[in-house]
Amino acid sequence: MDHSWSFVIDFTLLSLLMVVSAILKARIPLLRKIIVPTSMVAGILGLIVGPELLGWLRFDIDRLGQLVYHLMAIGFIALSLKEREVSNSPAVMKSGMLIVSTYLIQGLVGFGLFLLLTEFFYPGMFPGIGLLLPLGYGQGPGQAYSIGSRWEALGLEGGGNLGQTIAGFGFIWAVIPGIILMNFLIRHPKYKQHTFDSRKQRTEVTEKSEEGEIPLSDAIDKLTYQIALIGFIYLVTYLTIRGLEAVLTPLGTYGETLAQLLIGFHFLIGSLFAMLFRWILNRWKQAGFQLEHSPNNYLLQRISGFSFDYMIAASIAAISIYSLKQYLTPVLILTTAGGLITVWFMMWLVPRVLPEDKLPNILGFYGMLTGTISTGLALVKAVDPKFQSNTTDNLVMGSATAIMFGFPLLLILNIPIVGYLQQQPVMYIYTFAALFLYFAILLGILLYRSRKTTP
Repeated sequence: MDHSWSFVIDFTLLSLLMVVSAILKARIPLLRKIIVPTSMVAGILGLIVGPELLGWLRFDIDRLGQLVYHLMAIGFIALSLKEREVSNSPAVMKSGMLIVSTYLIQGLVGFGLFLLLTEFFYPGMFPGIGLLLPLGYGQGPGQAYSIGSRWEALGLEGGGNLGQTIAGFGFIWAVIPGIILMNFLIRHPKYKQHTFDSRKQRTEVTEKSEEGEIPLSDAIDKLTYQIALIGFIYLVTYLTIRGLEAVLTPLGTYGETLAQLLIGFHFLIGSLFAMLFRWILNRWKQAGFQLEHSPNNYLLQRISGFSFDYMIAASIAAISIYSLKQYLTPVLILTTAGGLITVWFMMWLVPRVLPEDKLPNILGFYGMLTGTISTGLALVKAVDPKFQSNTTDNLVMGSATAIMFGFPLLLILNIPIVGYLQQQPVMYIYTFAALFLYFAILLGILLYRSRKTTP
């Protein structure tokens, strides 16, 4: 078939999964009871009937990954263009420290486990594999594959696939235990009272023309204009990340790593540009300029909802599970320990750091720090369908500051591979000590900053 149909066919197959899942969600009492999002049902269904398992639907997993990549940016740009109250600004610094603290505890558990496994059961295995846990769980398959591939080039057999395997288990932990955790918390008396009662007074967003705005019947459709704004901001985002890549890549390994990290955080850069654009428009409006065309909250909400629904379905359906026999048992041990420690850490830390909207914040950060931000959004959407809580802002803006707080972690990641290549096991002790020290400092600062808001 003509190559021009490729993306269209994948999109239509996702649409089929969404329709079937909506019917199943409405007809099967169990699916209604556990409050699983329809988009997540579609993704799980796609994983089962897709090319990796049953093979009934032959969509292209790589193209689905590209679709997820772009829909994520479109959804967050749309959300960031919406008008929002200043009083609802996210706890940016605390969210970033929370994210990196989770990376660090995952790294401590993963690296510590592999030190023990290599010492007593798998002599000769590279213990730095344990550091793929925070990459695969916390940052997703892209970063885990990237670092694993770099280690593979230096002698670690199957490093790239190993990174994807760990990330694949992360998705499983995000989806299955995530749904169980969601249904447990939403019925728990401690979290029932932390729903969105404080936001019931908000005016419901409806489709209407604002005062002085060109009517819906203008020469350009209002929806078209919202999409055009998003497209313009996405173009600026693309030019920015390509420019940063051109500047950073020649600086060596760290520059190249940072450039790839920024490309992965394209949705964050787009969100920042969108918020800047909205701020400029608001200042113009305050100065008395007539804004015939302006971002419309209702339409932007619909665009973001569409983007996130398809993104969530595609991200789960695109999971590719690799089985590497020599790593299967240690990877099962590693990913199980990583999932359990992440559940505990989120339950313990998030209510202390972000006491407002505890339920969606626990679910959102857990979903993001075991899968990707899309799985976090899937869990949030089940308890906060209109994204009224501060969770979305915390996830996005927290990811921004996490780049800053996470930079020392990028430096630490290179220590064990140096020890492996130079046969200096003492480097592993330095790595563990550095992880522990940074974790203690960051967690101490985070708890100190949050002491006044802890209930």
